[in-house]
Amino acid sequence: MHPIVVMGVSGSGKSTIGRALALRMRARFIEGDEYHPPANIAKMSQGTPLNDEDRWPWLETLRVELAESVRRGEPVILSCSALRQAYRDRLGLGLPGITWIYLKGEREALLRNFAKRSDHFMKANMLDSQLRTLEEPVDAIVLPCEGPVDELVDRAIRSMHEA
Repeated sequence: MHPIVVMGVSGSGKSTIGRALALRMRARFIEGDEYHPPANIAKMSQGTPLNDEDRWPWLETLRVELAESVRRGEPVILSCSALRQAYRDRLGLGLPGITWIYLKGEREALLRNFAKRSDHFMKANMLDSQLRTLEEPVDAIVLPCEGPVDELVDRAIRSMHEA
């Protein structure tokens, strides 16, 4: 099985859908946010957007985690914003066949999702920065950021089988 990356801006439901998909597919789930170094988390907690210099080491760590799972023959699903094509290219170095699942939503829907969580370092005021940075993927399965989790997971699995 090729790696799967569930991507989108903060508040799109990457972690929720990624975990549910991993459970359904009996795959390892990697929560990309857990791999941010403390300096990145502190920066985002203060409402300061990350820049590329902040992101490259984090993305490389995630790429290595994906590669290790692939090397072990372990199905793996990663949640990661992967906002720009350059970031997706970095994640995919040496890992052909990644399936990208893009959770897409309008700003209002994303803000509704933000309102449902309270324990995340990323704050709603950072959403506009992420939306400006976002380069929508052209090679992804696109799902809405809202809806019943089981239905979204079903749609993702159906789409992967159809591809």
